[in-house]
Amino acid sequence: MSQTLTLWRNANLATLSDSSSWGWIDQGALLTQGEMLLWVGAEADLPIEQAPYITQTHDLGGALVTPGLIDCHTHLVYGGQRASEFELRLQGASYEEIARAGGGIRSTVAATRAATDAQLLASARQRALCLMREGVTTIEIKSGYGLSLEQEARCLRVARQLGSLLPVNVQTTFLGAHALPPEFEGRSDDYVDAVCAWMPQLHAQGLVDAVDAFCENIGFTPVQTRRVFETARALGLPVKLHAEQLSDQSGAALAAEFGALSCDHLEYLSTSGIAAMADSGTVAVLLPGAYYFLRDTHLPPVAALRAAGVPMAIASDHNPGSSPGLSLLLMLNMACTLFRLTPEEAVRGVTVHAARALGLKDRGQLMAGQRADFCVWDVAHPNELAYWFGRNPCTRVVVGAQEREL
Repeated sequence: MSQTLTLWRNANLATLSDSSSWGWIDQGALLTQGEMLLWVGAEADLPIEQAPYITQTHDLGGALVTPGLIDCHTHLVYGGQRASEFELRLQGASYEEIARAGGGIRSTVAATRAATDAQLLASARQRALCLMREGVTTIEIKSGYGLSLEQEARCLRVARQLGSLLPVNVQTTFLGAHALPPEFEGRSDDYVDAVCAWMPQLHAQGLVDAVDAFCENIGFTPVQTRRVFETARALGLPVKLHAEQLSDQSGAALAAEFGALSCDHLEYLSTSGIAAMADSGTVAVLLPGAYYFLRDTHLPPVAALRAAGVPMAIASDHNPGSSPGLSLLLMLNMACTLFRLTPEEAVRGVTVHAARALGLKDRGQLMAGQRADFCVWDVAHPNELAYWFGRNPCTRVVVGAQEREL
């Protein structure tokens, strides 16, 4: 055998390897080789032929083990904060009114452009650590607060740096079509031209894993979004979409036409949009933190998504304007209390379906052939991960079969 084996034993496993259950294994064990899971099952069924090659054993003390958590939608790299806008909304101003008055995303763009590379990296590192302490092993990080070629590249490089400096997997998404920068005021089509021109350059530098856009009445039109997606498709890059958050722009159907990995937010998603997503296999990424923080009252159509068989992921949507939270576990609770997901649906939403929302087939479940990314929890059952809040029950995190220290 080319690599030695490590045994992680004496655990209760929620493998999520079945399509509609916890995939529970009492008194289970995991066998890792390199960065991968070689075998998962009941400890009593451990293959005898593997035993001579086991060089290290970890006793997990009967604890719960789940796949590592995946935060599939974040805006982790940015400068500044927007607490003053939080106050304005409490006084009655809407998210759209603040944005149209020059606040919102544009204010974060100004702060991001003013920050040094070191400042952006340091602040993003602290945010990533918050997520990692709660068991996050893969994080998607979007750009979108630079809004120029130089600044977008800088933010994407910082995201890549995080993945090399920290024991966490980072997926980068180019969100140049996030908002209109001040230098393109009144020239949104020209800006979309620029975004499409930047994309091949950023891709050539190895900075882009996927492409996203904000299709909304304060963002970009479906026609403009289509141009962004056509450029991405020509480069072989998968697409995602901020869709139907504030209004129904038929963005989900457009994204589904391009085989989008995910459509995110979806409070105003239509029946036709659901059908299109179901046909294309596009994941619905629900973002309860933004729904809560913006005090929204228009719920995403969870029951209809469930009935149509559209997989539902959950993410933090961490950003300074509409979801400044840094707890994916809190998002599990919010997904259940606000959106009425079951605890199993919520946990599956930050593992199996979150991996799918990133186009990653090698993680999100505990089964042979998957990455050895898993978490050890001080709870008896995985439904407790969606039950508790304000407490972190994560005791150990393993990434690529290596236990990490934070």
